[in-house]
Amino acid sequence: MEPERAVQAPFRRNSAELGSMLLFANTQLNFGYPWWLSYGHLPIVALALALLALGYARKWSRGAMIVLGVLLLWSSAAFVVTRFVMDINGRGTLPTESFLRSGSGRVLDIGAGTGRSSIMVLESRPHSTLVASDLFGDSFEQHFGPGDSPQARLLANLKKAGVEQRATIVTADMRKLPFEAGAFDAIVSAYAVDHLNSEGINQALAEAARVLKPGGDFLLILVGKEPWIQFTFGPLIMHAGTRGPEWWTPRLQNAGFQVVEQGTRPATLYFLARRSSDLVSVPGADRVSP
Repeated sequence: MEPERAVQAPFRRNSAELGSMLLFANTQLNFGYPWWLSYGHLPIVALALALLALGYARKWSRGAMIVLGVLLLWSSAAFVVTRFVMDINGRGTLPTESFLRSGSGRVLDIGAGTGRSSIMVLESRPHSTLVASDLFGDSFEQHFGPGDSPQARLLANLKKAGVEQRATIVTADMRKLPFEAGAFDAIVSAYAVDHLNSEGINQALAEAARVLKPGGDFLLILVGKEPWIQFTFGPLIMHAGTRGPEWWTPRLQNAGFQVVEQGTRPATLYFLARRSSDLVSVPGADRVSP
């Protein structure tokens, strides 16, 4: 029987590996971000290669060939950065391990979209539960493309990630949240609040402070004007000029938060803020200049 086991062992290993590959293939998440965020530099790579080949065949000037070579190097490097460093259509990772250090609690995701930030939290904090809220309005299709209903697309990703049992989907406007005061232990919002105008941002931050328990964590993730995104996209992906910490910090403070950590990641500016015991009123946020 020993020779038989020895013969069967490789087949068992191969079957297990094949099963893992099939399982992985069936659990691919689709966050729906536009293709050009991950692959938009490839057409430039192809064009630069074609022009270099043409220039070599027709003996173009050295200067022209250098320019095309630089274009090829930049577009190739930018593709690697967007696809494998930023990886906007891949699973997200927490920018700071200080968020919800207890590992458990009720979390609110403001502007959950197709679920990237919700899954990020639920996978990083496996003892937490989460309410994924979004307005699911016209802007949803503008950002994530056409398809099934927004709620169905979000739920499909939650199921593929295996976290749907710990998540609830709620349709809500972040400027007027339908939750009681102090209903959540922590809040996350990724690349959502910065789509609003100044007044809407003040309202959303005030609502986040209202529904968060005193001492609770608020992880605010924004599109950041940092070197990676400037190298790859320049001004093409900036949101209303992409405001910096000097703009966001006083608004967080006026809403009732204390900023305890601030930093950058590729394409990202983030704040970890803590809800103060005493909240300011919403009009207080209006005292900050636009």
